[in-house]
Amino acid sequence: MISFLLDKLKPSKNKKQNNLNSQLTEKKVSKNLNVNLEIIRNTFGESNDIVIHKFNISNEYETQAAIIYIDGLVNKDMILESVLKPLVTNYENKDELPTNIKTIESKLICSLDSIHLSLLNEIIDETLNGNTILIVDGLDQALSISSQGCENRGVQEPKIEVNVRGPREGFSELLSLNMSLIRRKIKSPKLTFKNFKVGRVTKTNVSIAYIKDIAENSLVEEVEGRISGIKTDSILESGYIEQLIEDAPKSLFPTIANTERPDVVAAKLLEGKVAIITEGTPFVLTVPMLFVENFQKAEDYYSRAFLSSLIINLRFIGFALSLLIPAIYVAFTSFHQEAIPTPLLISMAISKEGVPFPAVVEALLMITTFEILREAGIRLPRPIGQAVSIVGALVIGEAAVSAGLVSAPMVIVVAFTAITSFMITPLYDVLSILRILFILSSSFMGIVGISASLLIVLIHLASLRSFGIPYLFPLAPVELKDLKEIFIRTPIKSKDNYSYYNSSDKKKQGDLDD
Repeated sequence: MISFLLDKLKPSKNKKQNNLNSQLTEKKVSKNLNVNLEIIRNTFGESNDIVIHKFNISNEYETQAAIIYIDGLVNKDMILESVLKPLVTNYENKDELPTNIKTIESKLICSLDSIHLSLLNEIIDETLNGNTILIVDGLDQALSISSQGCENRGVQEPKIEVNVRGPREGFSELLSLNMSLIRRKIKSPKLTFKNFKVGRVTKTNVSIAYIKDIAENSLVEEVEGRISGIKTDSILESGYIEQLIEDAPKSLFPTIANTERPDVVAAKLLEGKVAIITEGTPFVLTVPMLFVENFQKAEDYYSRAFLSSLIINLRFIGFALSLLIPAIYVAFTSFHQEAIPTPLLISMAISKEGVPFPAVVEALLMITTFEILREAGIRLPRPIGQAVSIVGALVIGEAAVSAGLVSAPMVIVVAFTAITSFMITPLYDVLSILRILFILSSSFMGIVGISASLLIVLIHLASLRSFGIPYLFPLAPVELKDLKEIFIRTPIKSKDNYSYYNSSDKKKQGDLDD
């Protein structure tokens, strides 16, 4: 009954809000200051953080004006020095009385960034963006003055993507700061930013970044179209946008990359990709995304090619081991004991003596325990979380073996699986789910079940596309000249071209001898 009443009341509330928005969209700024302020007060309601300050800008003629801003989003010292003081002190001369908004902007306001506003909805939007609004009695235009000054985290070292060698700066939650970090990496006039507002309620600022003549126009238009087509009330983090614009939302595999490192974004922009920067989060999205990007790190290109090539191949091996080792163990101990060497089989049989559960139950029990410990370690404060993860794993593992709940080989298998899964952090979520599915399939059909599961995963990967680009490129379709970059990191001097989906500016590494 309550839900029925709520459903009945919701449309009337939405209708009222839509009517208000429609009126504001069509309503122009009045020459009567009090009329404008009354509408603004009614729009914001009783919110205490909205500051409306009225003052006189001419003692002789008592010309009234008002500034409007949101407390906490602006720099009050900037407002005082750039707006209030110039207006109060410079309008003592009657020849300089305000006749239009351009006079105020050009002769009095000390601001590098100001916008003329003619509609009341523009005033509301600019106020919510952290700007200060100046309205003068007798003028039918208002002035939006840039005065953002909210507290922000600033530039800090990334917490997730840690490098041994490379820049130590990471993105912040401030959109303008993130854009400047990218601009510092790519000092080119071709670097372009385009801004959007997404979310009917939150009106979150979103910006896309790309390099002209390197990024395909069709790709840029596709990204713009998908972002413009988002219909939702709220965007609180870039993950919202990722889920709303990705090609395969029901797939386990991510088709949009994310990073908190400006150097990674700069490198991908130079490959012809497009970055999506969202206000309020340090994680920047990049599209399109290829499967092999999960195994590549920015540090691979800061170190010498030989070591980087070895590390890249170790990541591929770690991915395969983390996915398959528990399933192979279950398959061999349940169906293919003849494939295990006799001494090892005898040792495993002795260690498993007294364990009441089959291998598949052991594996699922230990993997579930590990995931619980990992989640607890992440959510707890850092010093306590590390102690819980390490001590918990040691104590629970030893206690489980001593109590005869699991065998010692199973503890070793799960521990090695956990370690290798951390080598490919972008695919950790995928591995956690697929690992369980592979274990179940191996418990029913052994190696045949594992082979069938692998085939299904490969077919699914081959069917995925990221903004029109095959997800498995250059493996499928095969591109021989790019295959070397997957398993072997070639010296930087030998890199001549951008990725295959670029059209115009193909040359990447010029003649280094010049």
